[in-house]
Amino acid sequence: MALVEIAAPAFDVFVDLRYATADNLTGNPIYRRAACYLREEAAALLRRACELARPLGLKLCIFDAYRPPAAQWALWNHMPNPDFIADPKRGSHHSRGVAVDLTLAAPDRRMLEMGTEFDAITPLSYHADTAVSPEAQRNRLVLLGLMSAAGWDFYAKEWWHYQMFQPRGFPLIEDGAMAPSLM
Repeated sequence: MALVEIAAPAFDVFVDLRYATADNLTGNPIYRRAACYLREEAAALLRRACELARPLGLKLCIFDAYRPPAAQWALWNHMPNPDFIADPKRGSHHSRGVAVDLTLAAPDRRMLEMGTEFDAITPLSYHADTAVSPEAQRNRLVLLGLMSAAGWDFYAKEWWHYQMFQPRGFPLIEDGAMAPSLM
């Protein structure tokens, strides 16, 4: 098992790891540094999504990827809502290195309108919510199409969350394994 760092130039993405800043639902940094990792298999799917976005003049902006279990506990302890935060006792798909939170961006880093912010704990965050603007609905569908075509599965309650199919088939990656300086 190996984790791959997701960063330019190897990946044509922007990285804005929100849990390395206070700009997240906890209001506090959870990671010590903004380093983005995925399992090799997930990294290959992300690379394919980048290739599909490029002809549309779009890039992907990554908010989160591999999340150490201790970070999952920090999120759960802040807001134990199983609709939006995976119970760390069961294990998060992020803590398996097979999930990514992301959005679409223009080449100038301007993020496209999605109707809510990343990590908005509200039904407005659901993929199929029609209370958001038509522009946001369209952008969510473009993201869904790109990610699905690249081989990703989605989580219906978070427009930003994608995961590999059958994620529980991958073991949890414990804190300190492969990405020790995240926490």
